Amino acid sequence: MLYYLFKYLEETFALPGASVFEYLSFRAAGAVITSLIISLLFGNRWINYLNRRQVGETIRDLGLEGQIEKQGTPTMGGLIILASIIIPTFLFAKLDNIYIILMLFTTIWLGMLGFIDDYIKVFRKNKRGLPGKYKIAGQFALGLVVGLVMYFNPSIVVREQPIADQEVVITLDNPQMSAGIDKKQSLKTTIPFSKNNEFDYAILLKWMGSGYEKWAFLIFIPVVIFIIMAVSNGANLTDGMDGLATGTSAIIGLTLGVLAWVSGNIIFADYLNIMYLPEVGELTIYISAFVGATVGFLWFNTYPAQVFMGDTGSLSLGGIIAVFAIIIRKELLIPILCGIFLAESLSVILQVSYFKYTKKKFGEGRRIFKMSPLHHHYQKKGYPEPKIVLRFFIVGIMLSVFTIITLKLR
Repeated sequence: MLYYLFKYLEETFALPGASVFEYLSFRAAGAVITSLIISLLFGNRWINYLNRRQVGETIRDLGLEGQIEKQGTPTMGGLIILASIIIPTFLFAKLDNIYIILMLFTTIWLGMLGFIDDYIKVFRKNKRGLPGKYKIAGQFALGLVVGLVMYFNPSIVVREQPIADQEVVITLDNPQMSAGIDKKQSLKTTIPFSKNNEFDYAILLKWMGSGYEKWAFLIFIPVVIFIIMAVSNGANLTDGMDGLATGTSAIIGLTLGVLAWVSGNIIFADYLNIMYLPEVGELTIYISAFVGATVGFLWFNTYPAQVFMGDTGSLSLGGIIAVFAIIIRKELLIPILCGIFLAESLSVILQVSYFKYTKKKFGEGRRIFKMSPLHHHYQKKGYPEPKIVLRFFIVGIMLSVFTIITLKLR
């Protein structure tokens, strides 16, 4: 909204300084600061409200150190994160940008899904919350919408021709594409560690013969749905220690912001030999608000936590990360970038599968880990919770740096 307001003031009244809102860097900085302020101010009031209403988390006794002390800690803190993302995005982003619209839809949709689950748990006193099949259905519906929009919306295009062959008008901070540049709809994505690092999902249907490209959505949409489900549930599993899911998501968000900025900047896209995605640089505003919101929430969520995010936050964080990566064509980097989420998910899958296998074969279930998800395994081994969280952060930073390096490791 502020972007349109100051653009109007500049065009109508030639207001000095109003043109600064044209720059992504300024609006991104504004989004970070605003999201931090909102999370700190709104967060404190929301936590006090939850305490007055005695909206506390019910903790199952799993024999973990410090677990019982968390009984009664307010939950549904994910609303702090959602408000701190949505409000700055509305203030600083171009709201007619299809990528911004898609990310806002993702945020609100998953926020509602997680809120319903938390509401049932907290206010209806039903520990199971929203049945798993409804969560899966909600994630499936989101994946379907994202996949269809990415495939059919004419505004979602990539640049095919090298910059040297085209006449462009650019600035370092806010590049613009001239009408002469060849841009077209495409389902290409980035393959890490490959010199010609672009993969088109349509190629998997080449065996169908002439016209196979128009059926590419049969491959693309299921991939989108799977990625959203996997990352969203991975973030949900990671949310088991104070600050773990929040801090990990902040690190991932910062990396995605770098990737979005270089993909939406024709100078750096050409230098790094990656796809230039027109208008995707606007997502820098959204992801800046995302990072500010998660860092702001850490103020209350670090050990010992004053509030838990609940599924309102954890389902949203994972889904946001997944959709964002898909939009900027970096979804194949998710196993590296979201390595913490992947490890947490795999630990649960391996634990359950091995237990069932050994119970069927030997009549007694055996375990690979002392407990799953993975962070509880280390807790069972006697590591203090803050140490586990901090070490996971260090691993997350290493994975993020490695993800960025893949742009040149080809």
